[in-house]
Amino acid sequence: QVQLVESGGGLVQPAGSLRVDCAASGSIRSINAMGWYRQAPGKQRELVATTSSSGRTNYADSVKGRFTISRDNAENTVHLQMNSLKPEDTAVYYCHAVGTYYLGLIWRDFDTWGQGTQVTVSS
Repeated sequence: QVQLVESGGGLVQPAGSLRVDCAASGSIRSINAMGWYRQAPGKQRELVATTSSSGRTNYADSVKGRFTISRDNAENTVHLQMNSLKPEDTAVYYCHAVGTYYLGLIWRDFDTWGQGTQVTVSS
């Protein structure tokens, strides 16, 4: 199986910056897409940013120009640099990945979420 572990959340003042990181581990054969989603209290989980194995990126309109997603394919990591943070960015941020993993001599698809990391933007 594949596990995702996030790190880097915390408390930051409005207009500040923060970076969250995610590392994938396990019997990984390939990772197609990696990305970040977030869920604020009382709201549904929403897409923040995704990146494909080729480096193509996609951002939610609300974070375009402020957040940057990057990925290290060799290390199976994905990062989200968040600048000009706003109170409405406060949420639990979840890492997500889809790909394939080895199961003995065969391989299977995976679609995995991390446990989430809290990001709080407040003065």
